[in-house]
Amino acid sequence: VQLQASGGGLVQTGGSLRLSCAVSGFSLLYGSITWFRQAPGKEREAVSCIRRNGASTLYAESVKGRFTISRDNAKNMVYLQMNSLKPEDTAVYYCAATRRGLINTSWQITTNYDYWGQGTLVTVSS
Repeated sequence: VQLQASGGGLVQTGGSLRLSCAVSGFSLLYGSITWFRQAPGKEREAVSCIRRNGASTLYAESVKGRFTISRDNAKNMVYLQMNSLKPEDTAVYYCAATRRGLINTSWQITTNYDYWGQGTLVTVSS
């Protein structure tokens, strides 16, 4: 299983970016994908999840209304559209995959994920 995150970059406050996660060796129909981020000196935190049923998406409170997660089953890709970016969104963003059932807040727990991408850096300037 491999996950490849891309799409990061430098953007001004209020700008937008779309992150992509290319997934191989893992069916999106039977697994969930979550975007995490880690800012310098901080713990890795969950940002958004799209569950294996595809109909359920979850967001951290800090990104609700600004970020949108989606997936393309045919291409085995997961996207994170990030709008109205803020300096506090600056972090390395990772996509992670799991075949486990995720209930309640378990999607936010890093140890529930078996596969991780390498990360892509998002920098939001003020």
